[in-house]
Amino acid sequence: MEDKEFDFFVYLIEKYAIYKNTDAYSILKILEEKNLTDFIYSMYGMYSIEATENAYKDMDSLIETGKVAW
Repeated sequence: MEDKEFDFFVYLIEKYAIYKNTDAYSILKILEEKNLTDFIYSMYGMYSIEATENAYKDMDSLIETGKVAW
């Protein structure tokens, strides 16, 4: 049985890929190259209770600057 954190992570990556007009594989590749995958996964507590767009903004900032948006 998958855990809720993993399910949410997959959901978030798939939705973020749509938002960025790309595919989930490309997003995961970027996150891996920038060593952000574990951090994004660990943000379940925050990302799952906020608007998804906030997670997108945070992910954009992390990818572009290496820093969280907030």
